[in-house]
Amino acid sequence: MRADVFLVERGHAATRSQAQRLIASGVQWRLSALAPWQKVVKNGDDIPSVAEVQLLDDAEAKYISRGGLKLEGALKALGLSVAGLRCLDVGQSTGGFTDCLLQQGAAQVIGVDVGHAQLHDRLRSDLRVVCVEGVNARSLTPDALVQACEMALSEVIVPEEDNETQPEAPYSWMRNGGLVDEAYDDSDDAKDQDIEAFKSERAQRAQGTLPVERRRRPECADVDITPSFTLVTGDLSFISLTLVLPALVPLLAPQSDLVMLVKPQFELQPGQVGKGGIVRDESLYAVVEQRIRDCCAALGLEVLAWIDSPIQGGDGNREFFVHARRAA
Repeated sequence: MRADVFLVERGHAATRSQAQRLIASGVQWRLSALAPWQKVVKNGDDIPSVAEVQLLDDAEAKYISRGGLKLEGALKALGLSVAGLRCLDVGQSTGGFTDCLLQQGAAQVIGVDVGHAQLHDRLRSDLRVVCVEGVNARSLTPDALVQACEMALSEVIVPEEDNETQPEAPYSWMRNGGLVDEAYDDSDDAKDQDIEAFKSERAQRAQGTLPVERRRRPECADVDITPSFTLVTGDLSFISLTLVLPALVPLLAPQSDLVMLVKPQFELQPGQVGKGGIVRDESLYAVVEQRIRDCCAALGLEVLAWIDSPIQGGDGNREFFVHARRAA
């Protein structure tokens, strides 16, 4: 079996890309306690299905993705504790930041991502996590977030199937055993309206466009979706933070913190970014920092720190974290 596939299937890695990073960090296997260890050199190396595997450096396996390692390093450098906090994680993706926040003691993480079906199943099934998909962080508002959370936590109420041999009667007076209330209108116009409503409902049901009722799933009945958070984190790509921060500030409780990963290649003009999306002119990092600081100041955020990410981006770009706090 391919080494990267083996690591995923045996639970050492959440994805093949994570498995490949583990292999780069060092993986070895053996067939018995008396057999010598054999080092995995390539992702495609064959590992027998009965082999014992040892990770020489398991740091990459700590979180769902390496984003968790970035955030862990940033929180440590900033001296921030997330224990007991309600967090909003924008750009949730597979859940690296979310995983880190939970392992560091966060009480809840509501994650938002423009994509679908990316969050790892382990996190998706965690009742401390609310996964909001198909939503652009730039368009977030408190009301929109509450509505999206309710959708994520709810299920469709499936109506009882109609009796195929005895469809629901089109006239009100033909239902409920012929019992009607005193206000029943038995005029021809009222009956015609009943017929039209009956036909419309049947047509919508056949086309799958009939409005559906939803309700909270029982296990989610007590989930808090108040759109006010004591920590907002984010790992976004292909959009400048200056376009997203205005939507995030109203979701941040007073005197609460924002910790965002800054990717310079998405903060600069296309002509300032080199081939392959790499920022090669280091003088531009100061331009990015000032731009983010100015944006934060305009939004009433106090920038407390600007630090290097402990891990480079997957494409080799240098990345940063900005730590800001909303005023009281």
